[in-house]
Amino acid sequence: MSRTAFSLAAALFLAAGASAFAQDEKPTVIPFAGGKLTIKQTKELEKVLAFNGKELAHNYVVLYDRTVELQGTKVALFSIGDGGNACGTSTVIVWKPAGDQLKTETVGKECGSPPAAATQDGLFFVPYLRPGETAEVQSWTPDQGLRVSGELAYVPQPNTSWADLDPAKVTHPYDLFANGDFYEAAKKVLGDKLPDVALALSVSGGLDRTATGVFYGSGCIPHSCGEGNGFVAFDPQAKTVYFAQQTETTPDAWPPLDTWPAEIRTAMTRSFNQ
Repeated sequence: MSRTAFSLAAALFLAAGASAFAQDEKPTVIPFAGGKLTIKQTKELEKVLAFNGKELAHNYVVLYDRTVELQGTKVALFSIGDGGNACGTSTVIVWKPAGDQLKTETVGKECGSPPAAATQDGLFFVPYLRPGETAEVQSWTPDQGLRVSGELAYVPQPNTSWADLDPAKVTHPYDLFANGDFYEAAKKVLGDKLPDVALALSVSGGLDRTATGVFYGSGCIPHSCGEGNGFVAFDPQAKTVYFAQQTETTPDAWPPLDTWPAEIRTAMTRSFNQ
């Protein structure tokens, strides 16, 4: 069989398998408000959230979270999103006011929102912050809907210094920003670019080490790996930090690239060319 014929046969086999899987997967059924909430998978592998057969929402990820009671009203919570690496889901809130039609509200944009924390009175959405970010804390109640409760700002762990930074315990570049001294050095070098560079390090892992003991790591933007990837390095002896972000030409760098030691430039180039 030729490579083209084999590829076509493989594609047809995978498509048939996906269709069979969609047909065989049993729907999730949640009794609610005198009816049924269901999650069913389509032939296109999307999942559809519906109430008594009427679609409420759809996406590639739709998961039932839990049902809570707020101020005497039953509220069902679902996680919904595109899926993918380092991208969370949004929350779909479903409720039925007394004497009214079923209602829904979605909380979360792009890569979603944190899971809802529930009290007897309402839901609270406390955001997960990347380094350099501020974001709104939101609350939701059946009578008032979604409201802003306040604003949250990222801060490193208090009273942490270079002496507390153990590269062996760093499993993601964000662990570095949690150190007070590192964070101050990053703010000084990056200025208002800090949130953008932190976003470019979202999808990442641990650190590598150069021959002279400089630690470095790289990452990318969720759903956009290969475009605007990020790079970070720090020298624990000199207490200096280096950041870069990939562009179509010469990477943007902080401090300027011509001030970087050669081995860090090499590590950065290697990271971006992987």
